[in-house]
Amino acid sequence: MTEWVQVCAADDIEEEDVIRFDHGDRTFAVYRSPEDEYYATDGLCTHEKIHLADGLVMDNVIECPKHNGRFDYTDGSALGAPVCVNLQTYPVKVEDGLVFISL
Repeated sequence: MTEWVQVCAADDIEEEDVIRFDHGDRTFAVYRSPEDEYYATDGLCTHEKIHLADGLVMDNVIECPKHNGRFDYTDGSALGAPVCVNLQTYPVKVEDGLVFISL
């Protein structure tokens, strides 16, 4: 069963940036693209489980702060060594100025 969980206000995430969102025992990364669209992925790098919200966002790419592994956050794809396992992505919606992810 799909559950929509409120993350934050849409304005809490700057354009071309990421925030960390913890829910239960899981960590997510929620992004706002340069096109003002919102995306969500698992919050930990698939390489060494480092928090992606501490990384650098450039266009539609998140770069892990530890070993500079990069992912396309729009579809979770790993973009080269040292990361080779894709990120899980999650549906996102914005309603009444609030960001929600589907778990």
